[in-house]
Amino acid sequence: MELVFATGNSNKVAEIQQLVPPIVRLLGLKDINCIEEIPETQPTIEGNASQKAFYVYEKYGHNCFADDTGLEVEALDGRPGVYSARYAGEEKNAGLNMDKILAELNGISNRKARFKTVVSLVIDGKERQFEGLVNGVILHEKRGGKGFGYDPIFQPDGHTRSFAEMGLEEKNKISHRALAVNKLVEYLKQLH
Repeated sequence: MELVFATGNSNKVAEIQQLVPPIVRLLGLKDINCIEEIPETQPTIEGNASQKAFYVYEKYGHNCFADDTGLEVEALDGRPGVYSARYAGEEKNAGLNMDKILAELNGISNRKARFKTVVSLVIDGKERQFEGLVNGVILHEKRGGKGFGYDPIFQPDGHTRSFAEMGLEEKNKISHRALAVNKLVEYLKQLH
């Protein structure tokens, strides 16, 4: 089975490549000559995942899955949420995004947050969604050099290190994206 993963983010492709079963041949957007920016104009994480998957399916004719992820900080009323990538501006600068959250939480004791990933799978025009959640806290400073996005300031519950202090293999066992993708993988296995 060929499936397109609708992302231009090579970090995500590398993360998910380790998780999909051998029955699935994973293609990236470059493999189908999709080089344009895929629209993400929905007000929810679920809506963006769906919009991206249907865009590729309808325009390129490939079965596809797409994900959208957001960091939801309790003390910030769930922000940045769907705006996580562009929280500090359109340039999608992870360092500036983290700085903005750390500044907004300065002096606030409630550091609870969660990462939420929704994967939208479109096969033959029919959609299924899979969700992964990881609860944790926002640290008071950036820690670690691995990972991407908000990983240096997010420490998952039950752990003493940030996502950015964990290796890819360790993070893949517990991450929000891994949880959502594992649900996707289980579903794909049932199809064969």
